[in-house]
Parts: sequence; C-alpha cells; structure tokens
Amino acid sequence: MRALHAVAVHGSVAAAATALHVTPSGVSQQLAKLEREAGQRLLEPRGRGVRLTSAGHVLAEHAERILAQVAAARADLDLLREDLIGPVHVGAIPTTVHALLPRALATLAVQHPRLTVNLAEGEAEQTLPRVAGGDLDLAVIESWDDLPTTFPDSTARAALFSDIADLALPVSHRLAHRKVVDLSEVDDIPWVGWTAGSGCHEWLLQVLRGQGMRPQVSCTVAGYPTQLALVAGNLVAALVPRLAREVVPDGVRILATRPVLRRTIYAVWRADAEHGAIRACVDALRAASEKVSAATT
Repeated sequence: MRALHAVAVHGSVAAAATALHVTPSGVSQQLAKLEREAGQRLLEPRGRGVRLTSAGHVLAEHAERILAQVAAARADLDLLREDLIGPVHVGAIPTTVHALLPRALATLAVQHPRLTVNLAEGEAEQTLPRVAGGDLDLAVIESWDDLPTTFPDSTARAALFSDIADLALPVSHRLAHRKVVDLSEVDDIPWVGWTAGSGCHEWLLQVLRGQGMRPQVSCTVAGYPTQLALVAGNLVAALVPRLAREVVPDGVRILATRPVLRRTIYAVWRADAEHGAIRACVDALRAASEKVSAATT
C-alpha cells in the first residue's frame, strides 16, 4: 500500500523508489504482490512509464487514508514516551514568527527539552511545496476568505485561529474620523502591499478589485511595521492583520472595514509522515494560538 501510494504521489516507479529509499525492483515486487492480493491490475503501461488503473486509483485513495491513520497512531504512541527528539523543520509566515512561534517554542522547550526546532520564515507559496516534498515537517500558513489557499492532497492541517485585517489610514485622511469604512471609498490614496508576486500582494489586489477599484500600489514592503510607518508618513493606505499590529505609530488611524477581511491560520504537515514530534508542535501551536487569539479580539 505504501508503494502504491508513493507511485500515485510521485508519478513513476523510479520516483517512488527514491522517495521510499528502496530500489525500483523492490517497488515493482511490492506492487506485483499487491495486485495479486487485490485480484485486479493496479498499474498499466503509459509510454515509458506507468499509470494507475481505475482500481489503482481507488486503492491509492484508501492507502492514503490508511497511511495517515498509521502515522497518527504512531504519533500518539511517540507522545506517550515523552522523550521526543528533533530536529523538526518548521516554516512559518512572518506574522506568526513574530507573534505565535515564540510562545509555542517556549512551551516545547519546557515539555520536550530534547526536541529541537529549526525555524525558517516563509510564505505559503514557499513552504507548502516543501512540506509536500518532505523538506519541511510543518508549515504555519494563512488562508484568506477572499483568496483561499490550495492545500496539497498529501497534507493534513489544523486550524489554529482566525484573524482580521483592518484599514490603516493617515490621521489626516478624509475618512480617518470614521469607525468603519467601505473599502470602495478609499479611492484617493495609493496603497502599500507586500512584496510583488507574493500571495499577500495578490490578496490585496483581489480584495480591492472586488470592490470595483483599480488599485494603485505605490510601495511594496515585506513587513507590516514598515508599511505602518509609510502610512504614518501620509503616503499610503494599508490593510494590516491584527496579529501584525503590536504597535500602531503616531499618525495612523486603524478602522474596521466593510466587508470584513478574515484569514485563518493553519498548521500543515504531511498526512503520511505525522509523528510524535509534529503532534507536540501542533499542540504547542494550538495552546499559543488560544492566548494570542484572546489578546487580538
């Protein structure tokens, strides 16, 4: 079943063998045995390679669920041993690296002192492929209601908490006295967005275009504190998540928006590679999220 799942995920016997750290002939032998047990052909030739038959696709779907359950059982047993060791490789979006990961890592250091975490900052478009490919064990990412993230089929995820983005305007702006602003009204000032080409940048453009606007993004900055500094300089408007708003500089007014702009923060890992260390990290992230969520609502 593991061999069939690897062929389904990686597309060939050779690639499956590389992923499983065995020889291609070893994978072929396992698949031949599985075909005899299933009583149906699971693979058929396609060019120089193979592809799954209808029966192969059905069994591969069952294999994915079975392997995920086996991994979850192994993770639960690992936690009972209380001697988890690392390293665990984690990628996280910048706002959570600042606001969420310090609490979670501190908890892990107390509960599992032999568990080491290697943390790297990265957006979902960078970290999710690395999770699916096995280069990262865990990713902390965002998914906006207006631009949902597409999760690889091979991954599992846990929702940590919801966050809202508010409008940041210069205090001198004509709408700054309001408590709530229709985004379509903010049509007389340029915007600051995240780095061009990033998911956050595309989200900003989609949100504004959805309000019938033709947004002028005059600044692209990978950091919300710098974005707020540009707003304070009476240069631009910004949409800033509450999680990223530890300090609001003088000269900036924060206003609620219509429509409400909401995102969900997720922890994501490979379903067939879950183990006790990943489960411990997810539990620590959940505990930290409860505290952060209470502080930002």
